[in-house]
Amino acid sequence: MLNDYLSGKSQLFSDGVHTELRAQENRLRRVSMVQGNLVANGREEISGTSARVYKNGVYGFSSSAETSAAAAETVLKAATDNALFLDRHIAKNAGPLPRVSNKNIPECKIIRDTNPQEYVDFVREIDSYIMKKYPDLSSRSVSIREDSMEKIICTSDGSCGHITSPRSYVLICLNAETAAGIPVELFEPTGGFGNFDDNFSDPSLLFPRVDAIYELLMKKREGVYAEAGYKTVVLGGILPGMLAHEAVGHTVEADLVRGGSVAGPYLKKQVGSPLVNMVDFAHTAFGSPAPLPVYLDDEGTPAEDAVLIKDGILTGYMNSRETAALYGVAPQGNARAWSFSDEPLIRMRNTAVLPGNDKLEDIIASVEDGYYLTHTNNGQADLTGEFMFGVCMGYEIKHGKLARPILDTTISGVAFDMLKTVDMVSDEVIWTSSGMCGKKQPMPVGMGGPALRCKVMIGGR
Repeated sequence: MLNDYLSGKSQLFSDGVHTELRAQENRLRRVSMVQGNLVANGREEISGTSARVYKNGVYGFSSSAETSAAAAETVLKAATDNALFLDRHIAKNAGPLPRVSNKNIPECKIIRDTNPQEYVDFVREIDSYIMKKYPDLSSRSVSIREDSMEKIICTSDGSCGHITSPRSYVLICLNAETAAGIPVELFEPTGGFGNFDDNFSDPSLLFPRVDAIYELLMKKREGVYAEAGYKTVVLGGILPGMLAHEAVGHTVEADLVRGGSVAGPYLKKQVGSPLVNMVDFAHTAFGSPAPLPVYLDDEGTPAEDAVLIKDGILTGYMNSRETAALYGVAPQGNARAWSFSDEPLIRMRNTAVLPGNDKLEDIIASVEDGYYLTHTNNGQADLTGEFMFGVCMGYEIKHGKLARPILDTTISGVAFDMLKTVDMVSDEVIWTSSGMCGKKQPMPVGMGGPALRCKVMIGGR
């Protein structure tokens, strides 16, 4: 755990400027086994100190790969000098940033280290189970990834805190071939927020998960190609979460709105059917902890939920303190930095479509001819809201019943057009949190949503 060497440094903050002082340590533990062979066993740690100072519309920033009181004083002075220099020469005269009220931040979770041999033994036992029970697989891999960010933040308006965000996952990938020799694959992460020993105790507890992945893979092995075209589909699994993050979330990050995203002209306008609601949750969602809770951002803003779409209307953006002042709203804690040497950017936290009132089985039963899509392996979107997602597991729907599995395909569309076709929303949200968002800097994020009935373009053979 980081020692608090920032206490008392606030007395060195200059008057008339907004100041953020941050100590940070990132950790990564990674073990991978392919076909019984250990191919990766890595441990990384990076730590340091940074300061950012705002003056009339310009920022001065400085960082050091040291974690000490002396480093804090050095970066604080350099960042202040940089901000004052830029203010003199640029003279934006943008005025001060909005102040925020300090709130109690929950006690941070202790970051615990795991003996590397425990990781190796854990993946080896799972790999051995797969090898013995499913020898017909063409290949298999089992990995563990455990990462964390720990930060101590101190700001000039007194919003300070010690925060940690550990997460850990076991990643299982199984491969087979169809009768025609076409390779098929399924990949699934298991885990979430917390240290490795919070989420995993006994490898055998994951054997049922392995069995379930194998069963799906065998169904996919007998799959057919989808029929290309504009189709009625039920987006299930993590696909609605991917849509919320990639196709909508990025377009409503205020810095990207200022850069010309499609969401700019749509504020307070209809962007989806009245059944569509979307929120970027801070730390609590639907009465339970969000997948990756954020209580304080790296500008010292206490985190609150950001409502993005309500009843199909685009109601707001995700903001930093600077863009919140520009749009005349309160900041809600969306500014985060990946490393000590990075400046905070507007980032999502736990972005989700809200559940509706329909049952999944009723949604499927309502489709005469379409597809139920459950797993995705990648996705991309641009600032126009145009998206394309890979689909690696799904089924035909014929006369309201699930039919044949389908092989890998894609779906595509324009988010705000597609959301207007949503006419049924299930009552259960599925979350995922194992990935990284790649907006200039990597960042752990959660995403989720209920099953949606809508229309999209689906790819064929």
